[in-house]
Amino acid sequence: YLIPEILEMVDNGKIALSPAVELSYLTQREQSDLLEMMELEERTPSLSQANRMRKLSDCGELDEDSLFEILSEEKGNQAEYVKVPTEQLRSYFHRDATPRQMAETIIRAMEYYNEYLERQRRSRDER
Repeated sequence: YLIPEILEMVDNGKIALSPAVELSYLTQREQSDLLEMMELEERTPSLSQANRMRKLSDCGELDEDSLFEILSEEKGNQAEYVKVPTEQLRSYFHRDATPRQMAETIIRAMEYYNEYLERQRRSRDER
């Protein structure tokens, strides 16, 4: 039994069916608190998060703090990535370099570059 607002989110595809089933076991008050939290955080729970919410609810331990803690976790599919085709990077690396080695080298290069910029800024400020 979902409150109408959450049911509408399921109907609109904003919440998947499996997490919605787990959320349907929450009390109406818990669902209302969850809805408010989802609107504030602009996030919806994953199946794993919905399972944990249900378990806490079953034990009578689901409150606004636990809802916030669970909902504010970064889900794997929400992490942002920068993608650069390997072909564009190949000329800067040894031909046997793996994508992981390329990523590590790029991160180190950016750290050095930021240090260089910081030295430039300090030099300019000293003048």
